[in-house]
Order: sequence, then C-alpha cells, then structure tokens
Amino acid sequence: MIKTASQYHRHTIYDRGKIGGHYLDWSNQPDVFKKYQGITPVPLPNEIPFLKKSLSSVLKETDIDPTCRKININDLSLILRLIYTITSRVRHGIGEFYYRSAASAGALYPTEIYVASHGVRGLDNGLYHFDIRQHGLLPLRRYDLSDHIAGLIIPPAKKKPTLTFLFTTIFFRSAWKYRDRAYRYHLLDGGHVIENLDLALKAMKLPFNLSYDFNDKDMNHLLGLDEKKEVLLAIGYVPGPDSVSEAKIPEIEGLSKDILNASIVSGKDIDYPAIQEIHRAGHMSEAKDDLEPDILERPTLIPETWHSLPGSLSNTEKIEYPECLFKRRSSRNFMNLPIEKNTFFSLLDSLCVDENNMSEDTIHHQLLTVGFLAGNIESISPGSYILDTTKKRFGMIAAGNFINNMTRACLDQKWLSNAGVHFIFISNLNLLDRTYGPRGYRYAMMTAGRMGQRIYIASTALSLGCCGIGAFYDGEAGGLLEINEESSLLYLVAVGNVKSFGDQ
Repeated sequence: MIKTASQYHRHTIYDRGKIGGHYLDWSNQPDVFKKYQGITPVPLPNEIPFLKKSLSSVLKETDIDPTCRKININDLSLILRLIYTITSRVRHGIGEFYYRSAASAGALYPTEIYVASHGVRGLDNGLYHFDIRQHGLLPLRRYDLSDHIAGLIIPPAKKKPTLTFLFTTIFFRSAWKYRDRAYRYHLLDGGHVIENLDLALKAMKLPFNLSYDFNDKDMNHLLGLDEKKEVLLAIGYVPGPDSVSEAKIPEIEGLSKDILNASIVSGKDIDYPAIQEIHRAGHMSEAKDDLEPDILERPTLIPETWHSLPGSLSNTEKIEYPECLFKRRSSRNFMNLPIEKNTFFSLLDSLCVDENNMSEDTIHHQLLTVGFLAGNIESISPGSYILDTTKKRFGMIAAGNFINNMTRACLDQKWLSNAGVHFIFISNLNLLDRTYGPRGYRYAMMTAGRMGQRIYIASTALSLGCCGIGAFYDGEAGGLLEINEESSLLYLVAVGNVKSFGDQ
C-alpha cells in the first residue's frame, strides 16, 4: 500500500532494461473529449478580440483591481480561450486529432475544466463543464454554489467566488499509456493548464486565488465525479464583493448516474492501484507551522558563486502573449546552434518570482530546486547550474557536458542532445512527506508543471523550440545530477533553436 510521495515516486521509477514491453490497445484508446448525454450546451461568444499584451507585461503584472470589476460572459469566454483551447487539427489514419494550448504527455490530455458562476453577467448561476471542442458550457447544476465552494476550500474563503475554475484529471487517459507512472503526468499536465489560468487572469487584471487544498470527497461529489475515474486537483477563483453566508449550507444532492459515467472515457477503463493509493493518501494536507529549512539547499546542490540575472524578457520577445499560446508546440527538431545570451537570460527571468510579492501558490516554488544543464548557450560554459527563482540569480554546480549524458538518461531520445539547455526540476520527496504529508507531492509536481508551461510559452515568445520530458531512467538522472538519496528529478524541459515551429 502506497502511503507517501516518496513511496509512489520510487514505485514508478524507470530502470534501464527493466521497463518491459507495454502493448497499447488502440481499440481501447481513451476519448480525449468528455461527453455528457442529453445536456444542451450553452454556447460561449466566439468573436472576442484578444488582448494586445506582451508576455513580459503579463508575467510581471501587478496592477490588479482588488475590487474585482463585474465579469460578463464575454470575459469568461476570453479567459477560457486563454486557458485551454484547440490550436490545430491533424488527420491520422484513425481519424482527426486536435492539439491544445497546454502541453500534455503523449498528447493524452487528462485535464478537464469546470466553471462555477456567481453573478457573471449573461450566464446563469451554476456549475458547468467546459466543452473545449465546442467552446461551450454544459450545465450540471443550475443554482448558486458559491457558498458551498467557499466552505470546501481549505482554509475557507471569506468572500463568495464570482467565478471559479475547477481542474480535474481523468486517470485512464494517461494510464492507458503510462500505467502506474501516469499520476506523475496527471499532476504535470494539470500544472500546465493551471499556469495558463494564472497568466489569463493576470492579463485581465482580475484578482484571484489558487488552492490545491480542499475537501476532496465533497468537492468531487459536487462536480459529479466517479472518484475511481476522475478527481479534482486544483481550484482557481476570482473573489467577489459578497461575504460568505453565515447560514447553514444545505447538503449537495448527488448527480445522476449518467453524469458520473461521463468520467468513463473508453470501452474498458483499467484502474491502476498505485494511482488510486497515492491520490487517496493525499486527501488531507499535513502542513506544519514550523517548516523545515529552505528546500533549495536540501538536494545538496549549492553553488560556490552566484551571478545576478541581467535583462528581462521584454528586451527580446518576438511574439505577443496570446499568440504564444496558439503557436506553442512540443518541438523535437532542435538544431545544434547556440542560444543567444540575452535570449537565454530572458528565459531565466520568465521563471523568476517577486520575493516581496509572493502569494500562497508561488510559495510552492520553494518546494522545488530549479536548475539547468547548459549545453550550447552563448557566453555560458557547459555545465550544471542552479537558478534561484526568488533572488533572481544562478550559479554553477559542476562544469562539463551534461546534455549528452542526460540525453542517454532520458530513454536515449537522441534529439535531446541538440537542445541548447535542459531545465530540471528537483524536489526532496522525504522532506515533502515530513512537511506536508503525501499531498505535498501534488504541490511539487503541479508547480513543476506550471513552470514547465511557462518555459513553453516564453520559448515561443523568443522563437525557440521546447519540449517537456517526464520519462527518464530515474536513478541514472539522479546520479548524473549528484543529488542526495532523498531527492528526485521530477521534470525536465528542453529548449533550443529549431528548424521551424509546428512539429509535434
């Protein structure tokens, strides 16, 4: 029985020569679009002009209106376009396939979005499922749920959410290919989409809160989910002006069996015990008041010398923020050409946060050690480096050609050797367990996913290619990075010059 983050992560490691063959049952491939029978969608307005903003201005946006202006259905339509939208359509031998604005392991797209409205002009109060293919909303509950949602968030919200975004994952979509290891991708992929929410609401200058802590059982019940198939991972909400009611909130009735069955996405869904066990183990946070020392120091990666970051993304970006989302691709056609120095510093700057303005969710950055393996970067010596995302500085850990060795550790995917840099995200899993309990795994992995998505978008703004990697020989990768036994590599994102955009 898996009860901790470290147990799950080590249970799902890849060892060279021990992965074993895995037959993909194409006749049982999961549907990447969730379907509800007998529910008429509410169409969202399509002709909404996009914002004319640079990515740098969105990343550094601080001019947020705390009073929260009135939100209307046009605003909601635009926000959803900026969070999660279809970016291209290709035809395969088995039919058409649609790519999306957020990265996904194996293009399996386990993430779903639900929206709860309270006082959104042009939209009735209630709970809706977002239909990405039709860009519409499917009504599931036709009444105000703001008090319920506020009470189920931990700690409870004091103001009724005007607009709530609820991010779930459907287990079998990723498990069909990745089996027990799929929970890693559920969290990374969820983080990709959540980062798009963060950027969208900043771009709209709307106040918002993001929470990974809530009453799992009751929230899954509210959404009408079969918990063996689909679960809630995160909640993002825009607080409104109204205080939460002090009256006793009535219980939420169950939704129909047809709605629960919508979480089944293939003819033969297979449940993987390790996924169920680690998710259930994390149903309650065990955060302590006195946190352990800075996790940055825990993987024993401490540079002798730090260098402050010069420049900013605004000096070098070539594509505006909304266009970055639609042009984002997972590129593998890297060319072995150097990344220009100022472009690289802009990329590093895009990962940094303001240490004087850290919200609850950005504090999760401290759960990760962020680093990079420099290969072909102008004026940067090849080697392994650490990036301090709050103090905006970096330092070398060791000199050498790490790119080729990491390419071998990443299941010998040779195209990775032509990338100019590999970004790495590491966490001390034992420390996570001691500090937050198994729910800490959600915090770290979704934060790694969020930062990975930010690299994707920033790379696109800088006309660079990017591809995230969650599959690697864990022991080989850890040994190469010389991290301690308690720590593990969670995610790797490769960036470099590419022949052209659009390759998947």
